[in-house]
Amino acid sequence: MTQSPTIVFDLDGTLVDTAPDLISALNFVLEREGLPPMPLQSARNLIGAGARKLIERGLESEGRVMTVKEIDRLTTDFIDYYASHIAVTSRPFEGLERALDDLTENGCRLAVCTNKLEFLSKRLLDELGLSGRFAAICGADTFGVAKPDPAILKQTVARAGGTLSSTIMVGDAGTDIGVARRAGVPVIGVSFGYTDVPIAELKPDLLINHMRDLPAAVGELNSRFLSV
Repeated sequence: MTQSPTIVFDLDGTLVDTAPDLISALNFVLEREGLPPMPLQSARNLIGAGARKLIERGLESEGRVMTVKEIDRLTTDFIDYYASHIAVTSRPFEGLERALDDLTENGCRLAVCTNKLEFLSKRLLDELGLSGRFAAICGADTFGVAKPDPAILKQTVARAGGTLSSTIMVGDAGTDIGVARRAGVPVIGVSFGYTDVPIAELKPDLLINHMRDLPAAVGELNSRFLSV
């Protein structure tokens, strides 16, 4: 007998292709500093550790060094711009909504655990009509810790009403694999997200190439790890 698990998703690069709007916001602040805009394709893999880290990586790629106070200012400006342009071109990955439907119909509880700020995460999912699907939407500021610290995943699961022993993580990058390993839960990697290290090299328990494959992957891990 198996139990229906809590499925916890990363957001950027896992649920939603947010790169165009994030890089647009990055280029907004870079260009104001007299720096050239970053091409979308090369900048995609800078995403994943929050706004400040994205800006730091963008500056580093241009060989620009700034003070902590200057980066604070750019981060505030980035967040203000991004909040107002959060879903201009961001869209759910193909097959996502059908996969979420299937998981929900099979009794799964769904949650989001992201290093994006909570209010930005909720605003994005609201704009895309997805918020209501998730029992909890938690960001890097929700509990004061970010992935891969296992506390953020543990508290997200608790807020969603789930139990860690019946949780599966889904993500696209090292922070997702890391938080799952540290929390002791199985993890599904997606190959279409944002990562500077190929997701296969990070050795998730299963790897999918399309959201249509997610329900079957959840079913396999549910049987392999969560059987009771």
